Amino acid sequence: MNQPLTGVRVVEMAGIGPGPHACMMLADLGADVVRVVRPGVVEPPSEHTLRGRTTVAADLKDPHERDRVLDLVAGADVLVEGFRPGVMERLGLGPAEVRARNPRTVYARMTGWGQTGPFATTAGHDINYISLTGALHAIGTAGQPLPPLNLVGDYGGGSMLLVNGVLAALVQRATTGEGQVVDAAMVDGAGLLLAGILELRTTGDWRDERSDNLLDGAAPYYGTYRCADGGFMAVGSIEPQFYALLLQGLGLDVAALPDRDDRSTWEPLRTRFAEVFASRPRAHWEQVFGGTDACVTPVLTFAEAPSHPHVAARSSLVATADGYAVGGAAPRLSAGDPVPASPGRASTLDDVATAWAGAPA
Repeated sequence: MNQPLTGVRVVEMAGIGPGPHACMMLADLGADVVRVVRPGVVEPPSEHTLRGRTTVAADLKDPHERDRVLDLVAGADVLVEGFRPGVMERLGLGPAEVRARNPRTVYARMTGWGQTGPFATTAGHDINYISLTGALHAIGTAGQPLPPLNLVGDYGGGSMLLVNGVLAALVQRATTGEGQVVDAAMVDGAGLLLAGILELRTTGDWRDERSDNLLDGAAPYYGTYRCADGGFMAVGSIEPQFYALLLQGLGLDVAALPDRDDRSTWEPLRTRFAEVFASRPRAHWEQVFGGTDACVTPVLTFAEAPSHPHVAARSSLVATADGYAVGGAAPRLSAGDPVPASPGRASTLDDVATAWAGAPA
């Protein structure tokens, strides 16, 4: 079955984090992704971020091997690399060399700090990139910022931004005939993700203190509550009509409760909600709120999530034969839905070059 990116060839210079995640999404959309690793690196077939790859080994410091990779890239639509600025240029595989061979190539660069700026050549991780944007300061308890896994920088601000840039460049290439260089930086992406929160701040609806705002756990109607069995329920009853359904499910009378719009009452109101949730196990509350518009749902573990009826119906997460969860392909498209690409496989530069030479670009 043809997918949206069927026929698009991608060369991925092996790395970690957002680069492989972006290439996974491109593979799910039908792209033919070839991952270039160092000799001696063994990458087993993966149903996770390395799915959909053909993996080949090449020593990029060997001029002959480098030239063979350059030949391969010359026949590709997209190159994805995640090294520090200047590394690919020193290897002789920078944008100038690649686009001299094929000006239609989209050269996608994934870094934390970007290709320019005072920190461009320094090391960092997700936690560092989001710390400079204000995102990390806003997440956590009142007393301390807490890293939100590596979802904000690496993936939300990294791989998603890279894929967006690649697809935009491919669309423009269809008009101009020319590829371009995509400079995707996690620090930029994290800043972009903050657009809505920063807008609230400009209107005075967001304070810089943690656990003091509508969406950071301060509001009693937007947070999590522990149940009698130790499980948790997630409450997002922001709108008045949803809030009314929350109170109905909890068996509470709005007339007997503090005014939810008065921030000074948030703490006693949260305490009351916590008492009620703690009186019953999570399964009870799942039954009470399931299928309602109260915006109240169970907080599931990774082991539980794939079997939830809605998650299972959409294959948002899929349980593998060994019992682990795999992220599904997204988004849905009316013609040519993406599907999780098959596990990766090992090959050689010669075999890939032969296959690409014999197939239409």
